[in-house]
Amino acid sequence: MNDGVVQTIELRAWRQFLALAETLHFGQAAQRLHMTQPPLTMAIQQLEARLGVSLFERNRRRVALSAAGEALVEPVRHLLQQASALPGVAQAAGRGAVGRLRLGFVSTVGFGPLPGWLRGFRQAEPGVQVVLREATTDVQLQALARGEADAGFVLHAPGVAAGLEPWSRLSVGCEPLVLALPEGIPLATARWLRVSELLAQPLVIFPRVIAPSLYDAVLGYYHRHGVSPAVAQEAIQMQTIVNLVSAGLGVAWVPRSMTQLQRPGVVYRALPASLNEGAPQCETSLVWAPGSGAVAGRFAAFVAAALASSQAD
Repeated sequence: MNDGVVQTIELRAWRQFLALAETLHFGQAAQRLHMTQPPLTMAIQQLEARLGVSLFERNRRRVALSAAGEALVEPVRHLLQQASALPGVAQAAGRGAVGRLRLGFVSTVGFGPLPGWLRGFRQAEPGVQVVLREATTDVQLQALARGEADAGFVLHAPGVAAGLEPWSRLSVGCEPLVLALPEGIPLATARWLRVSELLAQPLVIFPRVIAPSLYDAVLGYYHRHGVSPAVAQEAIQMQTIVNLVSAGLGVAWVPRSMTQLQRPGVVYRALPASLNEGAPQCETSLVWAPGSGAVAGRFAAFVAAALASSQAD
């Protein structure tokens, strides 16, 4: 028998086989299939000829399955069940109810609403597999451009969408930047923060390429006060920046959500109202490629609904 012959047999022939295997009666099987008996008999003979084996043992008194026929019953039943499910699978995929979502995220959103959103989305959409990748904003945008990611949570300065124009975007919130200070310096426990003392401290910050608009917002605060910051160290991840602060390398500006990351030797302080004018803030946005498929759009709709619900509470 040709090894590829089974793959060329139409589903109709397998339905005819299964109907006869389940009834073991040509007349009843033909009635189930809404056809007459002679064409069914011919179809079974043609199937046997193509397979090169007898599927049924028949005489004038009875029809019985052969060993080959018996071995095919369950696989054929499974095949037909899968075939009947295919339209539903395609329709669900078209709606974004099944598939895979390759989702990037900056570390800060992991300290905020992301865990709750993921939990809710998985409950609402059990047919979607979420593949997570923690990455900086620039890496995520590159992955989107290469088609290696479907969506991502990125950081930028509020209202500044430079570099995000090619993507669909949903703002998921703004928050102020707060100070991460080494525990041992006077500013960590000072009753009043003086801007001259604060801006004179060595600065630990991420490289500009990571999030240009946010980097410019931080340095812009220094420049408006006539100061050029002394950058002591650059680090890519916010967690690493906080760790470097704990080592005493300098101060850092971090999103307020990062205050959930407690490290020995680090004190978080918000700017007093007197220093808030022009102080840097950050915005988190969900971005996705317009052509990335229905799953990304479905996730964006879920996040938008979750935001609306939280704002209504």
